Amino acid sequence: MKQSFYDLSYSDLEMVLGQNDLNHSAASILFNWHYKKKESSQCQEKIAKGALAFFQDNFDFSLPEIDTVHESKDRTVKFLFTLQDNHKIETVLIPFHNKYSICLSSQVGCAMNCSFCSTGKQGLKRNLTTGEIVGQFLQAWRWLAKNRVGEERILNIVFMGQGEPLHNFDGVKKACEIFLSQHGTSIGVQKITISTSGYIPGLQRWSREIPGVNLALSLHSPFEEKRSELIPINRKYPLAEVLACIDRISLSRKQFVTYEYILIKDFNDSPEDAEKLGTMLAGKSAYINLIPFNAFPGSQYKRPNLDTIEKFKEVLDTFKIPTLIRSAKGDDVLAACGQLNSEN
Repeated sequence: MKQSFYDLSYSDLEMVLGQNDLNHSAASILFNWHYKKKESSQCQEKIAKGALAFFQDNFDFSLPEIDTVHESKDRTVKFLFTLQDNHKIETVLIPFHNKYSICLSSQVGCAMNCSFCSTGKQGLKRNLTTGEIVGQFLQAWRWLAKNRVGEERILNIVFMGQGEPLHNFDGVKKACEIFLSQHGTSIGVQKITISTSGYIPGLQRWSREIPGVNLALSLHSPFEEKRSELIPINRKYPLAEVLACIDRISLSRKQFVTYEYILIKDFNDSPEDAEKLGTMLAGKSAYINLIPFNAFPGSQYKRPNLDTIEKFKEVLDTFKIPTLIRSAKGDDVLAACGQLNSEN
């Protein structure tokens, strides 16, 4: 079985070329062709015949196939991709100021079973390969180039789609290496954010292996009992231990941690919840994203009204923590936070 070209980092490709007595310059040519120019056909330029034959015999250049595209009234785009084993995943392009952020999936389904998230209802099928993660980005870019000509500017990457990214640490790490590489897509280090529900084994590897990339924690309640209802893994890795682990991560000057907080009506939206959250995060290098709950088929929760959301933020403002109320994007096509489910 051929190896996916998109599973290889630049250093991986150089090593493969060296092991097969092929010129290292082919690595630069191939990365420029597939990541800078984002060409889908196999490169034929400036590569010796022997190297071309090797690539054809040993590498697979196929990418996840676009199954369905849903375009929201706010111009958010949700893709349903089909993988080679016929599993499916969802990816979202989020527009802002004539540019896009892309929300990538890292797993088929998810093992975390968070009660506010539709993906958790799928259960975990498997991890995505690096090539399947990178492929979401490349295929979304090509779709923009064809369907929204001149708008193919994906400047931010967030690992907030289906799956727990730190549960697929190696696949996500290598995808980041490709995204960050000057030979790859050359995304700026502060333009990538990886979200986690608080998976401590991944957090412990974080500072050693993915330096510079931004971290987002799905916090959602400052109270252990409430958080355990929302995020069952909290029983194994309690919030206090997760926060202590994050505090030990050495952040660069421009690096920050975002604490994501889904506001659920009559559950975690009271002034007391806000007061406890502010006390917990005061003095940290922190941002808070308040996310009004996005309903999905079968969900048990509801979104608070705007007045309740604003009062929650007013309490946090007294703690001098930068706080943003995040508007829902793509909720009319089930593309907003917590709504992704490739089995629906």
